[in-house]
Amino acid sequence: AHRIVLSLISCFAGGVFLAACLLDIIPDYLSDISAQLDAQKLETSFPLPEFIMAAGFFTVLILEKMVLSFRQMRGARDERAPLLSENGHGHSHSGAVTTPDLESSGHHVHVDFQAHSPFRSFMLFLSLSLHSVFEGLAIGLQSTDSKVLEICIAILVHKSIIVFSLSVKLVQSAVRPFWIAAYIGVFALMSPLGIAIGISVMEAELAAGALIQAILEGLAAGTFIYITFMEILPHELNSAGNQVLKVFFILLGFTIMAALTFLG
Repeated sequence: AHRIVLSLISCFAGGVFLAACLLDIIPDYLSDISAQLDAQKLETSFPLPEFIMAAGFFTVLILEKMVLSFRQMRGARDERAPLLSENGHGHSHSGAVTTPDLESSGHHVHVDFQAHSPFRSFMLFLSLSLHSVFEGLAIGLQSTDSKVLEICIAILVHKSIIVFSLSVKLVQSAVRPFWIAAYIGVFALMSPLGIAIGISVMEAELAAGALIQAILEGLAAGTFIYITFMEILPHELNSAGNQVLKVFFILLGFTIMAALTFLG
């Protein structure tokens, strides 16, 4: 029962991240980068905004595979040892392992040994933190008190759901409690840091500052696409059991975030 509840909460978090990706992070980035390209009078038929997102996607993919390869080179074989079973009963396909005692009954146990890895949790934390900095920038760049208050309230509601979902993913990754507290603490400081940077940019009036911000935002969006579509959703949907209920909880998380976005 505990595993089922945790899985459904994880599906809810997956829906939240999916909505954050498609309805919040990507639209914000595309709007910002388009405005900056127009301001810089850069016109090209090449889809540059999408290419920047792809660069963020491939950066995380390459980094993750390098880390995994390095760990294997150092002899960290314990995580993949079940895949190398030499008995006549066990076999594997696409990360699936069939144990001898279950094979006779025809049941297959699917195990994803890299799901919820600490590295992926760190990259999720990093991409969300960068996005928080950019949201803080939006507050710091405002010139009227009413607009600042409006955006602050929206971000507080939005972040309360995001940080709950992030915490679920960190716990599932078997990250030590000290590091979970450190991640959440740093994550909480990101929006105030963004506000400070935004105020500084307003005061300094840097010419290329907004363009650099938009490019970094695109790299963060690509990172978030990778985490959402390559780690969170596949892991939950590929694990056996309660498939309809899992889809319902993904839709629930997505709907709540969509409603918050619709309400502004």
